[in-house]
Amino acid sequence: MLFASLILSGFTFCSTSNDKVIDEGVIEYDAKVVDENHPLAGLAPSSATLKFKKDKFIIEMSTMGMFNTMFICDLTTKTLTQMVKFMDVKQACIETEKDIQKENDAYKIKIEETTETKEIAGYKCTRIKVTMVNDPSVTFDAYYTKDMGMEAVNDLSPYAGVKGMLMQYRLRKMGLEMQFTAKSVKKAEVSDNNFEVPAYFKIVSQEEMKKFFDGLQ
Repeated sequence: MLFASLILSGFTFCSTSNDKVIDEGVIEYDAKVVDENHPLAGLAPSSATLKFKKDKFIIEMSTMGMFNTMFICDLTTKTLTQMVKFMDVKQACIETEKDIQKENDAYKIKIEETTETKEIAGYKCTRIKVTMVNDPSVTFDAYYTKDMGMEAVNDLSPYAGVKGMLMQYRLRKMGLEMQFTAKSVKKAEVSDNNFEVPAYFKIVSQEEMKKFFDGLQ
């Protein structure tokens, strides 16, 4: 699940400075598509904004200010809500834990911890080696932090078991795989309204959402 976990991804900062340990704020990520030949590559965003507050997260992405996608992750209710706003289309799909797990199984990864670190967005982060289970020839690095948020922050994502915020990682949603790298972190109050689906959005099924994305290819 692609941005899902970005959503789903982790939320914890590793740093030796206590003033950097936060449980509410905003992270800006650089984003890039992994396969530039993918039919949806032209709609891929170049950045993403993640807002988080305790056990809730929302990641927002926009392409040329026209094609907007958002994902809300609620670790308490174990749901992931995908929203799309494009021209006259404003729709949302709410996935349950069972739905999320099915998508995770399609993007199953093997994680190997290391002791190597590097600084990302001002935070010291630990490297993990990631291998795609269904295609072991595909490997890549991911990085996470340790000092912010809940231990279970990644439990709904393919990175379940990683006890910290993902600061660099890959995810796939609707067949499009992307890589995200944190570029800035800001401590800020985040309104609960950010984690609610606007009333003017139409709630659709997973099948309807998939049909919409298939029609864009």
